[in-house]
Amino acid sequence: MNNEIALDSFTSLTKLEKYVLLHSQWKVLYDNKSDSVCNLSNGIALLKQIFDWWWVGVYRVNGEQLMLGVFQGPPACTNILKGKGVCGLAWEQGNTLVVDDVREFPGHIACSWESISEIVIPIRLQSGEIWGVLDADSRFLSHFDATDKIELEEFCRNLGVFLSQ
Repeated sequence: MNNEIALDSFTSLTKLEKYVLLHSQWKVLYDNKSDSVCNLSNGIALLKQIFDWWWVGVYRVNGEQLMLGVFQGPPACTNILKGKGVCGLAWEQGNTLVVDDVREFPGHIACSWESISEIVIPIRLQSGEIWGVLDADSRFLSHFDATDKIELEEFCRNLGVFLSQ
């Protein structure tokens, strides 16, 4: 199977077209013979390449904290306590959080001063248990919207199915 993807430039695509591409290419890249690190690495790389966000990755639940997992971007915070920052709060509440300006978010954990807006989506296993969160950061104010929320929640549902296997 040829897993090469022509990902030259996505500037001409609308946001929704980018998500259609994401979902279709994830199906091509996902390999049920590979482990979770391989598949998560490709999924996160695909998000970074298509959307060119400042930072995108996963934090996985490890006891009462989130531990840094696969990511693309500059070095990041390695451990986040439950309920702390955007990631910890999204995990605690079990809901997607969209933050237009992280500088205005009480308790924001600043891993990078270049991150301005953020979206965090819980990743649930098929059992309903939260495995971790998908975190995406942008250098632009109010970058993430309802389309991102809907489409990334769908992506995370697919991740949850894969991680449940």
